Amino acid sequence: MSTPTLQTSSAVDKAPATPSPRTVRRRGEPGLPAVLASHGVLVVASLIALFPIAWLVFLSLGPDKDDYLHPGRIFGRMSFDNYVFVLRETKFFDWLTSTLVVSLGTTVIGVLVAATTGYAVSRMRFPGYRKFMWVLLVTQMFPIAVLIVPMYQILSELQLIDSYLGLVLVYCSTAVPYCAWLLKGYFDTIPFEIDEAGRVDGLTPFGTFARLILPLAKPGLAVAAFYSFITAFGEVAFASTFMLSDTKYTFAVGLQSFISEHDAQRHYMAATAVLIAIPVSAFFYLVQKNLVTGLTAGGTKG
Repeated sequence: MSTPTLQTSSAVDKAPATPSPRTVRRRGEPGLPAVLASHGVLVVASLIALFPIAWLVFLSLGPDKDDYLHPGRIFGRMSFDNYVFVLRETKFFDWLTSTLVVSLGTTVIGVLVAATTGYAVSRMRFPGYRKFMWVLLVTQMFPIAVLIVPMYQILSELQLIDSYLGLVLVYCSTAVPYCAWLLKGYFDTIPFEIDEAGRVDGLTPFGTFARLILPLAKPGLAVAAFYSFITAFGEVAFASTFMLSDTKYTFAVGLQSFISEHDAQRHYMAATAVLIAIPVSAFFYLVQKNLVTGLTAGGTKG
């Protein structure tokens, strides 16, 4: 009776060891070649994106206006003299003040008007609310060349030529329609029950909007603010037409002062462009946390 038992145990001892299970790649998970290829593409794309910035900084360190034709000569003559000249000998700080006043004014007024407009269209069903949004969209179809003359006449009659307020209102006419559409789509993603809860607690419609809806809409507001700021910061045509005093030029117009009919001081332009990029980079850093969320929100419901 014991013999079969001994044979069975010996057979078990002689059985080959079971190989350890190999790591199985999950379904849809990319393999090593795909990961390396994607990282390689990202590295190349990053270099392409950073090259113009690095080239601009490099040219700004050259002492001569024609160094861009012979960039190799810059290596042995690098200096910050161009930056010193721009900061001391030009109206750079006047341009900075004008740009910040116009850009921040456009951002505050534009986002406020666009937010109230988008919320009203998202929550209220007044007669013609759909056509109203399409009218805002149609205003974006006209080129700047068509709008400059009538806008100039309107600002002239209002005595707003060569004033910050006039330029801010002009920029708001460009930024508000787009931002209203963007924020309307974002407000649509916020449950309507939040508005009803605010009414139950005794809040007015404006109180509900200010105390409940706006805190939830920070990502969308960040995108609208960034768009409004960039629109006013880099615009040239309106600023060069409506601002007559050189002390009220924005950065985009001030750069043109380095170019004349027979000369172009490109080394000073490069240094000024690098300095100009600092406020934009700082503003982008402040809103970057909510920027991606705000750009993707509202895409599934509008």
